[in-house]
Amino acid sequence: MKILIVDDEPAISDTLAYALQTDGFASECCTLGADALARLDAGGHDLVVLDVGLPDMSGFDVCRALRRRSQVPVIFLTARSDEVDRIVGLELGADDYVAKPFSPREVVSRVRAILRRARPELQAGGAAVTPSTHFTVDSVGLRIAYHGVWLSLTRYEYLLLALLLTRPGRILSRGQIMENVWQDCGESLERTVDTHIKTLRGKLRAVRADEEPILTHRGLGYSIAVR
Repeated sequence: MKILIVDDEPAISDTLAYALQTDGFASECCTLGADALARLDAGGHDLVVLDVGLPDMSGFDVCRALRRRSQVPVIFLTARSDEVDRIVGLELGADDYVAKPFSPREVVSRVRAILRRARPELQAGGAAVTPSTHFTVDSVGLRIAYHGVWLSLTRYEYLLLALLLTRPGRILSRGQIMENVWQDCGESLERTVDTHIKTLRGKLRAVRADEEPILTHRGLGYSIAVR
């Protein structure tokens, strides 16, 4: 698998490239956000390690532009460890967030964990299934339709909604959702679940404003309404 490293500090990108190569990955490095987008448009990359502070544009802007045309996994690297920055990165569709200084081995471990979850199979054979009368899950295309409309979901929105749909009516706690969707994600916060639930509800309401398929159970967690 090929990893694109986007960072303008050679000491960091070279160290990461060596650690990835030692673990069996191919890697490619670039220093500019515009260059990264051009390379990603050309295809062939399985994951991006993306620095937030780039010379030409913010890593957040790179991720925002990337998510308009691709769901390739993204791990942010940043010198900032504020919770607000982490939440912003995750809301933009990043898969993980690592603060500098970091251990190259830890980053490689997170790369492996994210790639293991990149194509979850919800149904043997990968066929489209309908766990609820209003939803259709296509586990091969990694997409979900609501009332016949295919939703534009980030990676974690897809994984979270797909998880709830495999257990209609069952209440899943934030901890259970974190374990199944953000497993091995290290410092991810349980409030991240609430953030993704909020964005999911907004996308579902854009299709049908008169329904609330994701139910909140105070002090317990979330469930999908049984229809």
